[in-house]
Amino acid sequence: MGRAFQNRKESMAKTADAKTKVYSKYGREIYVCAKSGGTDPSGNLALRGLIDRAKKDQVPSHVIDKALDKAKGGGGEDFSPARYEGFGPGNCMVIVECLTDNPNRTFGDVRVCFNKTRGKIGTPGSVSHMFDHSAILAYAGEDEEAALEALMEADVDVTDIENENGRITVFAPHTDYAKAKQALTEAFGELDFEIDEIQFLPQTTTPVEGEDVALFEKMLDMLNDLDDVQNVYHNAEVAEPA
Repeated sequence: MGRAFQNRKESMAKTADAKTKVYSKYGREIYVCAKSGGTDPSGNLALRGLIDRAKKDQVPSHVIDKALDKAKGGGGEDFSPARYEGFGPGNCMVIVECLTDNPNRTFGDVRVCFNKTRGKIGTPGSVSHMFDHSAILAYAGEDEEAALEALMEADVDVTDIENENGRITVFAPHTDYAKAKQALTEAFGELDFEIDEIQFLPQTTTPVEGEDVALFEKMLDMLNDLDDVQNVYHNAEVAEPA
């Protein structure tokens, strides 16, 4: 399973405009997470992980606080998750996660990104069965056995565990995210998680070569420019330029 998780969307900002998009996406995700699971991070582990990740990505505290305040108020936008999947350039598989207040608009916008890059949007489940929906937790450490023991005692269904370069990386089903994080924290105290995410990890990769490379990059750019898109996952293995 290894470094497949590095295949995730590159979202960090290079310009002020891109930073604003990142802040907006975090704000929306925090709002939805807090509204569905409670605004107290100590009682909502998913929210706590999300806030920690936002801070590491240098999202200002006022953006986080504003999203939490909106969730406490109970009003505001009614965002709901939506997932679209299909085939991109070179027949690679693509999953697009969104938070939207208008699914018809979002579906239309995402479909345009596929169509304009010779891709084809599919039906739900058309490619997601070829990905593992995984919780990934990584922290500085060496004792892989102790980590595995703590997770097993908490009845976490660990799918993989790695010990590389002084870092332990745990992979578990997405449904075991909170349980896995709590087990590690209880066993080793407050950990500074370098990776604390739920992602779709591809079971196989598809080479993307030649003119498909530029089309694939265009597709990612178009999708990441959409306000409703939160994450883009794919199984493309992009050929390096000659």
